[in-house]
Amino acid sequence: MKNIPISREHFEIVYQNLNVSSRIDKDFIYDAYCIAIDGANDLAESNVLGREIPINPVSLILYLINEYGFYLDTTKSTNEQIKEDEKAARIIISTSLDKYFTNEHLDFKNETHISKFSPQISTLSLYINFILGVLNRYRKREPKTTLITDILQKGFSMAKAILELMVSGFETEAFSTWRTIHETECILLLLVSNGDKAIKSYLRHMEYAMAYRGIIPSKEETDAIFVEIKEHMKEHDLKSKDMKKFIEYGWLYSIDSAIETEGFKLNFRDGVERLANLSQYSSNYEMASEIAHSSPLMIYSKSDYYLHLVLLNLFESFFRLEKVFTQIYLNNISKEEADRYLMMRNLYYSQLEVLYHSERQIFAHKFKTVNRLN
Repeated sequence: MKNIPISREHFEIVYQNLNVSSRIDKDFIYDAYCIAIDGANDLAESNVLGREIPINPVSLILYLINEYGFYLDTTKSTNEQIKEDEKAARIIISTSLDKYFTNEHLDFKNETHISKFSPQISTLSLYINFILGVLNRYRKREPKTTLITDILQKGFSMAKAILELMVSGFETEAFSTWRTIHETECILLLLVSNGDKAIKSYLRHMEYAMAYRGIIPSKEETDAIFVEIKEHMKEHDLKSKDMKKFIEYGWLYSIDSAIETEGFKLNFRDGVERLANLSQYSSNYEMASEIAHSSPLMIYSKSDYYLHLVLLNLFESFFRLEKVFTQIYLNNISKEEADRYLMMRNLYYSQLEVLYHSERQIFAHKFKTVNRLN
């Protein structure tokens, strides 16, 4: 079946909706698109790809727009120069076609065990997209006032990334990303439960980290921060070699129960995770760390095993993050909006609980004793 270019009128509508930069020559793009369609038909007639492939006009136009912009940037050409240069047009069109066919129709796909339509994925996606939409309405990246919502936004963004990795067949990569979510949720729970004192200390240690990495432009301020760091380290009988871990984890001293906690140390596992009462995840966290550092678990892992493992851990992390989100959200909306949210929450949170318990049963049945390597 021969591909036919969309009309100029239809193209104008597509182009307008793409919000293309004014530096891109619209007339050139349409002419290039029509030539590219002819080129695609020539490929189809010669059966180069072994099958007929219908062209998605929006995708092809986007490739052309971006290749055109790249050509402008790298050659320092003007629109008029590109129009008069047949070689430039050939490069832009042929490169766009190559990328379109390779990336859209010959894209490498891992073997997958779950799809975006699976209830486990689709329900989590729906809920996460809703939450991210709400958080996007809040002020952000102003740590002194937005720290908690900024952490929440990052946690749910990583949860969304995990879902996309799983449906693309990247189970171990999803599990190593859960490791970062787990770190994020532990910090969030400690800050929320310990309030202003912990938040203030956490923010100050962020400034310590900036000074340590040489980010603060003022030498006088940097020097003053290092004096302060050394004074606080002395208070806790820490040595010079402990400076880096004090900068990263010293804010935990602001939590009253920290010093009295058995086995407390300035690190994630014996500090942040232990104080957050989530030490039951230590073995999974360690496993995810091995994968993140390219151990044989990453290279020769059983993908089905890690799919179910990451789903279980993601569900549990999501439930904890969602609880914090709900507390904040309900305190900042009208009764009418709260009623609508709670109605939605009752439906989908209940569905997530059913899916979670089903995943637990599947995991227990399939992987009671399992070698995690092929």
